[in-house]
Amino acid sequence: MACETCRLLKELLESAGVPSDIAAPASRLAAPLEKKVKRKASAYSIAYGKAFKKVAGKYKLKSGKWAKDGFKRAQKAAHKAVRSTRKGGVRKTARRAYEGR
Repeated sequence: MACETCRLLKELLESAGVPSDIAAPASRLAAPLEKKVKRKASAYSIAYGKAFKKVAGKYKLKSGKWAKDGFKRAQKAAHKAVRSTRKGGVRKTARRAYEGR
């Protein structure tokens, strides 16, 4: 038996009148499955998510619903915001180095 829970499950099934040759495989079925490894989020997707949350309010109505084409425009604005802060755009560290701080 793999664990205490499996043993208790087998005893419970046997006490209910289930034959032991059937109760043993049933306890094996209850064994926990291996957890799937989640993929790591890319730096871009993390930055995009933060930018989208900042920008989203500008494209919503007072009620909280999306304005007409609001989601599409918010998405485009978030991608543009992330693109401007990544390589090729002016970054804070590059700006500080240029200013001499």
